[in-house]
Amino acid sequence: MGRPNVGKSTIFNRLTRSRDALVADFAGLTRDRIYGTVREEGLDFILIDTGGLTDQTDNMAELMRKQAQLAIDEADLVLFVVDGRAGLMPADHDVAQQLRNQGKPIRLVINKTEGEQRDLVAAEFYALGLGEPLVISATQGRGISQVFAEIAEAVPNSRAPELDETESEDETAAPDDIRLAVLGRPNVGKSTLINRLLGEERVVAFDEPGTTRDSIHIPFEKDGVSYTLIDTAGVRRRSKVSEKLEKFSVLKTLQALEDANVVMLVLDAHEGIVEQDLHLAGLIIESGRAVVLAVNKWDGLEKSEREWVAANVERRLPFLNFAKTHFISALHGSGVGLLFKSVRQAYQSAMMKIPTSRLTRVLEDAVADHQPPLVRGRRIKFRYAHLGGKNPPRIIIHGNQTDATPNSYKRYLENTFREALKLQGTPVMIEFKTSDNPFKDKKPKAPDVAGKPKQRPPRRSRKD
Repeated sequence: MGRPNVGKSTIFNRLTRSRDALVADFAGLTRDRIYGTVREEGLDFILIDTGGLTDQTDNMAELMRKQAQLAIDEADLVLFVVDGRAGLMPADHDVAQQLRNQGKPIRLVINKTEGEQRDLVAAEFYALGLGEPLVISATQGRGISQVFAEIAEAVPNSRAPELDETESEDETAAPDDIRLAVLGRPNVGKSTLINRLLGEERVVAFDEPGTTRDSIHIPFEKDGVSYTLIDTAGVRRRSKVSEKLEKFSVLKTLQALEDANVVMLVLDAHEGIVEQDLHLAGLIIESGRAVVLAVNKWDGLEKSEREWVAANVERRLPFLNFAKTHFISALHGSGVGLLFKSVRQAYQSAMMKIPTSRLTRVLEDAVADHQPPLVRGRRIKFRYAHLGGKNPPRIIIHGNQTDATPNSYKRYLENTFREALKLQGTPVMIEFKTSDNPFKDKKPKAPDVAGKPKQRPPRRSRKD
């Protein structure tokens, strides 16, 4: 906790040994709660990064304070961070008083002390009445071991439990979960949808483009299935991205796309399908991730408008015809509950294990129904198919002259495999492997002196 721009996110990244929190010399960068697991110095605990506490009275500041309050309610210990370079500020007194009123244990951390004398920096902060401060430099890693020691003393159950030697690694490993990234343009309602899916005000949802800046990973469980929900920053056209901060946000969004198993592309029903929606859909196709379409802000539209939106989605996104489309209202919750079923189906299809015999049988049926074309007077011949990878399913087809297979026939095979295997919500990647001709480099046998080919000697019988 602390006022804006004192280095809270830098400390978070240092303690968690990650880059999960976006860091820049910019006040008020963090707005949502960001969780990270720390396993260092014999400790095992969860760390929460929060937005800066200010005395501003605008709506955004109020939402950030609400997120910070939720973090305090969950915490066993509060690290109150101040800026050693700037010195003691009136806002620090205000934050200290707010934290005292919460009744939680507090440890004062003085950050940004590079090149400063420890005693001189700490002297004025004794006025806060929070005891002996910890003087650190998060960017240089100085004093971090003191922070770990202070956490271990203040919160005894933060120590990592000793592993029972009789337990195997498989028994202690966490089960796989479905990593679901929510992607879309700014202000289409991604954060509102996240809060509706979770049933709580987990992220800041505000009617202003660019509210979310970090990619926030939120683990939760629904109907016995574990998920990690990833709320991403809205991605605008490249020509509109001018601030360095927004460029980093876009980069973290694209990284979240690579980390996800399933992507939920959120569209705005009031604006229809615009060029940036097509660009984001193209990024999803290139990544090969399973996808679910959520057309948000469906409430309030007339029947004719709804028909136009549905037809527009089908017309402008034909390359996502394998994805399930839901028309929802994140604000009121209509249609949101059905999203989980489609997410699970898309995940199961993307991670399906398919035996070679079944793939080869589907390939043979496809060829029997529709023969591949001739190439230089010879028919392309497919021999067998096998699974080369998952998420997305990658089907490798072996045969002769397969590198000459036209794109139209490749699309026919993709649709045939998807329909035969009942794959929903995931693209299917087809790769061809051409078998080498074993006689390609062999020379014909040389004739004998008389110009006739040499003949083999007669085979000897057993009597001979």
